[in-house]
Amino acid sequence: MKRIVILISGRGSNMEAIHRACAEEGWPAAVVAVISNRPTAGGLAWAAERGIATASIDHRAHADRAAFDAALAAEIDAHQPDLVVLAGFMRILTPGFVARYAGRLLNIHPSLLPSFGGLHTHERALQTGCKVAGATVHFVTAELDHGPIVLQAVVPVLAGDTAETLSARVLVCEHQIYPRAVRWFVEDQLLLGDDGVVRHTLNAPQWLFHTL
Repeated sequence: MKRIVILISGRGSNMEAIHRACAEEGWPAAVVAVISNRPTAGGLAWAAERGIATASIDHRAHADRAAFDAALAAEIDAHQPDLVVLAGFMRILTPGFVARYAGRLLNIHPSLLPSFGGLHTHERALQTGCKVAGATVHFVTAELDHGPIVLQAVVPVLAGDTAETLSARVLVCEHQIYPRAVRWFVEDQLLLGDDGVVRHTLNAPQWLFHTL
């Protein structure tokens, strides 16, 4: 049974999607803890109501990024995870932290990486005139919003789209591809090649197209 720890900063809608899929689909895994850098994060209450261990490590209480990451790692390690999932976790992690969980640290970003890393992805996609947008699940590396791509979803940019409408449509896709990628990990169906490319061992499509 694989042990999953999820890091959040807010409501944790991707956390909810992962936990729900794990239970409904009978993965050989369990979400054993949810940790936030914000004590008021709504997702903590949701997780606690379902009997999941929760903790908050307030980044404002630490002198610097390294001190926060050390405290966060200590809390994560107490749960002995096989996989650490970033689900709307709004902190830049130090290279040392990333190295600690190399190969077992996943993130989702609301763009088709490597395009539009960082913040304001939907605004930037619209300003650039992109005809499609989407989301990417990837293994985390020390470079922000980079790392081997596991799975991507593509949605069209529609006439009249705003950052809010585009974000909402992409979020629907996030709730589909993130649980799928996590399931592949816990079922040992992902292989990271020497070329840095992630492949599915059973050749499942590593993309999802939405037309709505």
